Amino acid sequence: MSTPLIRVLGTIGADIDGVPVQLTKARHREILGILVSARGATMGTSALIDELWEDAPDGAVGSLRTFIGELRKLLEPARAAHTPPTIIVTIGNGYALRVPPDAVDLWRAEDAIRIADAASAKDREALLTAALDEWRGAAFEEFGTRAWAQRETARIAELRSGAVELLAETRLQLGRAQDVIALLDAHVGAHPWRERGWRLLALALYRSERQADALAVLASARTALVDALGLDPGRQLAALERDILRHDPSLMLPGDEAGRDEASGDDATDGTSILIRTAALSARTGTRPQIESVAALLPVLAASGSVRVAAEQRMAAIAAAEELGDPELTARVIGGFDVPGVWTRSDDPAQASSLVAAAERTVAALPGGASDRVRARLLATIAMETRGTAGRASEATEAERIARRLGDPALLCFALSARFQQTFETTGLAAMRARIGGEIIAVAVDAELPTFEIEGRLVRMQALCALDDIAAASAEADLVDDLARRFDRGLATVFTGWFRHTFTGGPMPAAGPEMAGFRIGLDDLARLTSAVRAGSDLPDGDFGPYERWVRPLLLARSGRASEAQAALDHVPDPPRDLLSEAVWSIVGLAAIDVGHRDAARRSTLALLLAAGERAAGSGVIDLGPIAPLLADLAAVADTGGDTMFVALRPGSSDTKQLGC
Repeated sequence: MSTPLIRVLGTIGADIDGVPVQLTKARHREILGILVSARGATMGTSALIDELWEDAPDGAVGSLRTFIGELRKLLEPARAAHTPPTIIVTIGNGYALRVPPDAVDLWRAEDAIRIADAASAKDREALLTAALDEWRGAAFEEFGTRAWAQRETARIAELRSGAVELLAETRLQLGRAQDVIALLDAHVGAHPWRERGWRLLALALYRSERQADALAVLASARTALVDALGLDPGRQLAALERDILRHDPSLMLPGDEAGRDEASGDDATDGTSILIRTAALSARTGTRPQIESVAALLPVLAASGSVRVAAEQRMAAIAAAEELGDPELTARVIGGFDVPGVWTRSDDPAQASSLVAAAERTVAALPGGASDRVRARLLATIAMETRGTAGRASEATEAERIARRLGDPALLCFALSARFQQTFETTGLAAMRARIGGEIIAVAVDAELPTFEIEGRLVRMQALCALDDIAAASAEADLVDDLARRFDRGLATVFTGWFRHTFTGGPMPAAGPEMAGFRIGLDDLARLTSAVRAGSDLPDGDFGPYERWVRPLLLARSGRASEAQAALDHVPDPPRDLLSEAVWSIVGLAAIDVGHRDAARRSTLALLLAAGERAAGSGVIDLGPIAPLLADLAAVADTGGDTMFVALRPGSSDTKQLGC
């Protein structure tokens, strides 16, 4: 079992081998945050109790020990009973976190920033970029009002701000002025008192042949400093303004060509610069219009393929809106990103968690007179961003109900998209997803919403694969490709390319830079499942988040039955998502190969509701019809006549009798 990777820059959480640890209790998250803030030092029991409770109750010591014990099990799920913990260790009358420095996002960021100071410009740029990528929100975000967190958050915020400005300075040295504009646009709004940020942004604009915008930034800096702090701008800002007005040659790099990024050779028309320039032109009047104009452009940017840039700017816009203390503005920013989702594994789980937390805070803070439309978009966002958990169906259903009542087709498509993401409570729900996809198509065609029409057809394509109607799925794929060409939606063809590779013999699509949650581990998983269907030797590989479910089968097929048995002893339930049937089938095959009765029983129970389907609901991975596998599993899972009753659907009184 790998060392947990711990996150505190945003919502506190942890992953083990790419799978989120279910830290459902706030006390678990807070204890982990406190121990991270201690940086490996021992926290005494009494000190921990003082941090956790303002007025410690009777039995606080026992409660703390219970929380520590539960947290240890979550962080070391494979640790054998009666063996000492290695992650949260007991030292004297206290506890300490024992993980490598690179296992905590904050520690990695601090190390990279420290090393960057002495590095060359090129290496410094890479180190600082990696460090800033660690942030998914404010440090210890959920516990920002707690005394232990407040002692750290100011220092960490200053660390990040300094890193942003040093990175901007470095990119200017490297001739990458356009990247500096993208980096500093949100930064100066969030930190208007930091003159260095204003100065670097103005210089970057000037080097991009945007003298008027550079002077406007310096005027904004002067206003912000005078109005907020009663301070006149420093000498460096005044000197820069004077030098810009005189076109001082010293402001340009030697050989610099304004309007062109020397480092990359790209002109200043990429999605990021279009976003920032358009937002700036439409938002001269103040912070609120600027935030709203950026938020309005983000869905277009994401749908056209710039997913990563849109995601980064979205988080910056949400943070800026929350800082203004206007929940209705924040709600419009969060809910305005009505980009449909087809894949059930998040590209960035930590960022998704931060988005959900922001949406939940905003729902709770909305005034009584807020519109139902705004509330519905927030609920749909919560359901969309918790994709593959099947735990937010009520939010999606409520958003759908409101959308139908309002007669809002765009909102209805978004709500149906969110409901699709929550249709994984059990296996065997492909027919339901096909119906949802069909309704999205009908509404989107009538309302001329091509992005949602593409999503609806992809959802139907996936569901038809599970329903073993490959011809109909292929027809949907053809329609998606036509729409993608007409409306410049290149990401959609990634899904159709995979479909054709798996089901019609097409080439394997090349891995692209976007949609990490879709891509990581998928190539090797596809090769393995193809070999399973062909009955050939199984190739090993990097299976990313699917490793723990694939490994037992690889061990079994390589003659290491005892190791496969041991791996199956501890294999967890796979995530509830588009690959549930396929992953449960892989576990079932391993159970059959080594005769593992418990794993066979679990696989049977999980797959029974999908007995009439094909393990192909993703449209990417295919393990063939599920019924024959269930027949083979029944022999291994046999209990000598015991009978299990399995509900066909949650909440249904109908049952199916399974002799096991």
